[in-house]
Parts: sequence; C-alpha cells; structure tokens
Amino acid sequence: MTVRVLHAITRLTLGGSSENTIASCVALDQAGYECTLAASFRESDAASLVDARRRGCRLVDLPALGREVAPIADVTALAQILWLIRRERPAIVHTHTSKAGFIGRLAAVIARVPAVIHQPHGHLFYGYYSARRTALFTALERRAAHWTDRIVTLTDRGAVEHLARGIGRAPQYVAVPSGVPTADLRAAAPPRAEARARLGLEPDTFVVVGLGRLVPIKGFDLLVRALPAVLAELPSARVLLVGDGAERQRLDALARSLGVRAQLGLAGEVFDVTTHLAAADVLAVPSRNEGMGRVIVEAMALRIPVVAAAVGGIPDVVVDGECGRLVAPEDADALASALIELGRDEPLRRKLGEAAVVRAESFSAAVAKAKLLAVYADVVRAKGLR
Repeated sequence: MTVRVLHAITRLTLGGSSENTIASCVALDQAGYECTLAASFRESDAASLVDARRRGCRLVDLPALGREVAPIADVTALAQILWLIRRERPAIVHTHTSKAGFIGRLAAVIARVPAVIHQPHGHLFYGYYSARRTALFTALERRAAHWTDRIVTLTDRGAVEHLARGIGRAPQYVAVPSGVPTADLRAAAPPRAEARARLGLEPDTFVVVGLGRLVPIKGFDLLVRALPAVLAELPSARVLLVGDGAERQRLDALARSLGVRAQLGLAGEVFDVTTHLAAADVLAVPSRNEGMGRVIVEAMALRIPVVAAAVGGIPDVVVDGECGRLVAPEDADALASALIELGRDEPLRRKLGEAAVVRAESFSAAVAKAKLLAVYADVVRAKGLR
C-alpha cells in the first residue's frame, strides 16, 4: 500500500528551506511514498518552481497562503488546504516553515489526518519581530505542537531552543539536516582561479562571500560595517554579496556612507552559487537567526572556512577553531577581527578548510535522506499506515 503524503510550505523562495523541502519530496518519492507539494506560487519564485517540476515534484498552488498575518487570506488558505486534504486523502501531512506549519497542521487535525509531521526550518524566536508578536507566534507554536507527531529540526540545538520555550515534548523531536549533495557540489565547482576569472576577481584579492536573501535577519549590514576595518588591515579585500531582497538599496547606501562601495560587490540573485563559493577565501554568515545555514555546509564541502554568528543551529555546524570561527551576534568588530585573522593567515585558512570538508559530510544529502526515511518509517509503524 502506497502512503500518500501532502507537504505544505508557504513559498518556494530560492533558498535553503525550499531546497530542503524539494529534496525531501524527491527522496520520499524514490522510497515509494506518493508526495504532493503545496505552496503559494509567486512569480519571484519561478526558479524554484521550475527546479521542483524538473525533479519530478507534483505541485499544487495555494494562492491565499502568504507569510504575513492576514485573517481573511489565512482563513481562505485554511479552506484551500482542507479541500486539498479531502481530495488527496493523505495519510501524512508534512508541514514546512511557520505559517504553513500552523495552518497546515490545523487543517490536518480538523480533517483527522492520521499522522502529522512539522519541519520549522529554523524558528522565529528572536531576530524577526517585536517581543509581543514573537510571544504570539510562540504561543501558536505551543498549541500546534499538540497536533504534531514529529517535529523535525535541522540541528539538535533547534530542538533545545523549541523545548526551552515550552513547545512540544522531547520525544517528538528529531534532527534531520538540510542535506547538501557534497560530492556533486565538488564535482561541479570550477577551480578557484577559473571561478575568479569568471567573476572578474583578481587572483590575489581576499574575497569574502556572503550568500542569502538581502533581508535584515541575514545581518549583511554587519558585514558591510565590518568592511572598513578589514580594508585597513587587508587593502585587497573585497566583499561579494550574492542574493537579492529588500535590503539591497540600504546596503548600497551604507557602503557609500562608509566609503567602501568600490569594495562591495552586489551580484544579485543567482540560482547556481557554486562559482561564487569556489571563488571565496572565506564565507561570512553574520545572521541574526539561522536554522542551520545550508550555505555553510556548501562552503565547507568546498574547503572554504566560515566566519559565522553563534545563533540558531550554526554552532552545531561550525566547530569554532576547527573548521571556522564563531563570533558574537550583532558584533561587527568581532566579525572584522575574525576576517582579518583569516585574511592574514593563509595556512590557517587551509587548515580550517581541510577540517571543514570532513565536517560537511555530517550534513550531506545521503545522511539527511537516511534520517528522513527513518523518521517516516517510525511514524508509519507507530500509526499502522502500512
């Protein structure tokens, strides 16, 4: 008997949550499950939607589902998911991210779906909203946890942060990383010199890459603020930001005000970031919140050391002093100091990079697939779905 699964995510925005969700559907389909992936289609998400279809995902549009709280649209989205559940009759509803997570789980409990899995891909406990709004969302997560059989976090630290806020019980949690196809990534990556030539970067430039949506939670303003201090010690340094978002103009203006606009590259949104990573000396991840940091694993798989803020699940990925450097969040001076240290010391960069490539295998696609299938096997067995 084939087990039907309905996955629901708010948006398939280019980034780690979407890639992880798509990869999960592909892995489950290959293992004999029958998956449908529901999301709110947006024109700006076209690249991810095309990629999902190319990889065999069966997609359904939920037009009313949006990220912001909007009571009328949210009730409509609930009705759309209920209609989809009644049409598809899934044995498992697997929700992703906060908004689809709450509405999807509410629909699942109303429709009496046998099993419910939720995968937050991080959390909203700090860095996003006001204290009052954060408290509301935390209360909603506590309620929704009662409707959930398994809560899949990206790291063990993710589970700890949820439990500390009274969300669910420890036996509900299991960690499954956002798996990176490490071997495929290395095979596709151009040599460093070739990558730099493609991007117009000089061979002796100290290149710091930041990769992700240009939104406040990613903390790229801190990286721009760190740049003057880095340039004072390393005049050849250049920061290359890969991604797009609402903060682009603000980051541009900030760099101009600090007199470092010439040393800041804004590459825009790039679907395949392999060339940009291959060109880097260091990956900077100054996030204010991060579920795991898929790009961290991608960089480590290419032997690139990481300087990252110690927030969210990052400390479970980056071992400080072994495969990169962890710095305090919101600290541009500490970020600058770590970048200067690595910029001055090429042997240290090589040492950290060699450890990083080994560490990355703990978060590979193969590891993630095995852990995800084990979660499903456990749920199927516990619920008697086969």
